[in-house]
Amino acid sequence: MKSRLYIIIAMLTFGSISIFVRKIGLPSSVISLLRAIIASLFLILYSVITKNKISMQKIKDNFWLLLLSGSAMGANWIFLFEAYKYTTVSNATLTYYFEPAIVMLLSPFLLKEKLSIRKFISIVVAVAGLFMIVNTDSSVVGSYNHPLGLTYGLIAAILYATVILTNKFFKNLSGLEATLIQLVVSVIVLVPYVLFVERPTLDIFKAEFIPYILILGILYTAIPYLLYFTGMQNLKGQTIAMLSYIDPVSAVIISAVVFKESLTLLQVAGGMLILGSSYINDNDLTQFTDGFSVN
Repeated sequence: MKSRLYIIIAMLTFGSISIFVRKIGLPSSVISLLRAIIASLFLILYSVITKNKISMQKIKDNFWLLLLSGSAMGANWIFLFEAYKYTTVSNATLTYYFEPAIVMLLSPFLLKEKLSIRKFISIVVAVAGLFMIVNTDSSVVGSYNHPLGLTYGLIAAILYATVILTNKFFKNLSGLEATLIQLVVSVIVLVPYVLFVERPTLDIFKAEFIPYILILGILYTAIPYLLYFTGMQNLKGQTIAMLSYIDPVSAVIISAVVFKESLTLLQVAGGMLILGSSYINDNDLTQFTDGFSVN
C-alpha cells in the first residue's frame, strides 16, 4: 500500500509541473539541465544528512542500465517541455501518456509479466478515456503548432517508457541510489547538448525565474522521483503504468483551471474512465480472466 501511495503522490505532483515550466522563459534543454542539477544537489545533501551511503559497487554493477535510463530521463524532459510550448497541456498529455500503454504491452515480453484480460481491458478503457479528455480542437491555434507538439509528446512517451522499464532491471539499488545516479547521468548528458547545441547566453537568465526553477528542481523533481523510484521497486510494471494515468487526469484539470483551456463534459467522462481503469486493474474479475494471458 505504501508503494502505491508513493507512486500516486509522484503522479499528482508531475501532473501540475506545467504550471512552473510555463513560468520559466528558458529553452527546454536549459530548464531540464537546471532541474537535474538542483535535484541532484538536493539529493546529495539529503543523503549526507540522513547518512545514506551510495554504494559505488552497486553503481558499477548497474552502470549501463543507469546510463541508458539517465540519458532517457534527461531527453524525456526536453521533449515534454517542448510539447508544452507547441501545443496545449491537454494535447501534450495525449501522446505523452501513451507511455503506460507501452509499458503494459511490453511488460509480458521484457519483464515476463502476464497480461491478463483484466489488464488488457484496463488498457483499452484507459486509452479510450485519454482520447476523451484531450482537447484536439483544431480551432485552438494561436501560437501553437499542434502536430509538432504532439510529435514531441510521442517521443517523450517512448523515452519515459524506457526509464520505467530500465529501472525494473536494476539490481540491489535503493530508491535514493537509483534516483540520484540517474539525475547525475542526465546532467552529464544534458551539459554538452546545452553548451554546444543550445548555446544559451547569460542575458536570457532572469531573477524572476529563480523561484520557479528551485521549486521545479526540488518539489517537482528530487522528491517525487525519489518517491517514484522507491515505490516502483515493489510493484509490477503494469501496476505502475496504470497508476501513471493519475498524472494526465490531474494535468487536464490544471490546464482547465490555471490555463483556462477548455474542459468539456466529454473530458470529465474520460477522466472517470481512466480512474475506472485503475479500479478494473486492482480488482479481481476472475469470471472474465480465466485462461487468458500472454507469456
